Amino acid sequence: MEEKSLCIVAVSGGLDSCVTAAIAKENYELAFAHINYGQRTQARELKAFNEIADFYGVKKRLVIDFSHLAQIGGSSLTDSNIEVTLADLETKEVPTSYVPFRNANILTACISWAEAINANAVFVGAVHEDSSGYPDCRPDFFRAFQIAAELGTKPETKISIETPIIHLTKAEIIEKGLELGAPLHLTWSCYKREDVACGVCDSCALRLRGFQQIGKEDPIEYAVRPDYLNKEEEK
Repeated sequence: MEEKSLCIVAVSGGLDSCVTAAIAKENYELAFAHINYGQRTQARELKAFNEIADFYGVKKRLVIDFSHLAQIGGSSLTDSNIEVTLADLETKEVPTSYVPFRNANILTACISWAEAINANAVFVGAVHEDSSGYPDCRPDFFRAFQIAAELGTKPETKISIETPIIHLTKAEIIEKGLELGAPLHLTWSCYKREDVACGVCDSCALRLRGFQQIGKEDPIEYAVRPDYLNKEEEK
């Protein structure tokens, strides 16, 4: 059997990165990277990361301390003085949960590690079309970062940045995860709580609506489960 190439998957512990890992596993040996950046649900996300890694038998794991992002602030995820706003799935504004330039920080760490361990790809579970509208989730951003990675690494280093779900809707991502047997029950998406998911933050709303659109029950526990499909019809 031909040995698979190694890739790094940036795994937050959320649904999108879990499905991205399932996609990467089809063609690569996996290494998982996780960023602790002082987010409200840091401990719960780390737990999800390790449980997903255990599920896939991932031995190579790197947990990186980027607490400077909390010191920088500017996001409701890292600053307790900024409220995590209730979900508004129709808004075009960048939500308070946006962490300034977070994906650039994640990519620099993953590309550094990839070069050090001779990984051929970095997978990121960014979503653009059916997401919160974060500027660092745009396809153009990742294309630009690919160029930066090529210019900033050794001539013989070849690392591709892969964003396999960037153009999918949340419903399509969930369907892909179910098709691949991804452990969605182990994931954590909530921005506010670590005991049970709140059900009303932007991330919970997008996730719940995705499950509702395909007529499936989200396997994680919620404090409340609003009907986001009927909310859309009311508008």
